[in-house]
Amino acid sequence: MSLRKCACIDTLYTELEWKDRFQAAKDDGFAAVEFWDWRIRDLKETREAAEAAGILISGFNGDADYSLIDPAHKGRYLEELKRSIEAAKTVNARSVTIHSNALGEGGIVVNSYDDISDTVKLCSMYDTLLACARLAEQAEINMNLEALNVTTDHVGNFLKYTQTGAEICRLIDSPRLKLLYDIYHMQINEGCICDTISNYGDQFGHIHVADAPGRHEPGTGEINYKKVLRHLEARGYRGLVGYELFPLTDTRHAVQAIMENC
Repeated sequence: MSLRKCACIDTLYTELEWKDRFQAAKDDGFAAVEFWDWRIRDLKETREAAEAAGILISGFNGDADYSLIDPAHKGRYLEELKRSIEAAKTVNARSVTIHSNALGEGGIVVNSYDDISDTVKLCSMYDTLLACARLAEQAEINMNLEALNVTTDHVGNFLKYTQTGAEICRLIDSPRLKLLYDIYHMQINEGCICDTISNYGDQFGHIHVADAPGRHEPGTGEINYKKVLRHLEARGYRGLVGYELFPLTDTRHAVQAIMENC
């Protein structure tokens, strides 16, 4: 398979200093790296480390303490997103990842907004995503909207199905706004991975890989990643595949499994 691999260096290579993770990922055959919170990183050091290693920075999370689904948050959400766009330009990253709800420590959903109806949540998300797409087009940077599992890692998250996110992206119809299809999350929420790729793969801007259950490397769970990735490629996906997973034992063994199973 020719799909290019991207390492999440907030879950892989964590035994190394931050600046050393870029070269380690490059040496192991990854074409790019990604991470979570740019606000806790030295952006100058990050860009220099990536450039020295000759590896791309795919992106990082672009949202902060505000939510797409609360109409009262729209202005503040967009202001924080503008800051993330500037950070992406500083490190020469190609994308930012966005979510329906604000996420706290450990990915915990900060607020599920049970006092807001699903209708208002959906309409608010669509309205704010229209503005996000305009910002992305102006800045010439990609934005990837990610659905999350709601039983294991992100209880209370609003966007939980591929169909919802993909159809919103189709309606907005911006080349800069796509869906981040996280196979681990969606195996938990909905299954039917290959059918989902067939139906909505045209809206995928980035892929995340981890096996389920456990969120470890491919081969430790129930997902047949060789088949899934072959199908993804056959359906025309040409973007990066990001390995956002927690090693069952250590990075070395996780990377070996990635290279053997993907």
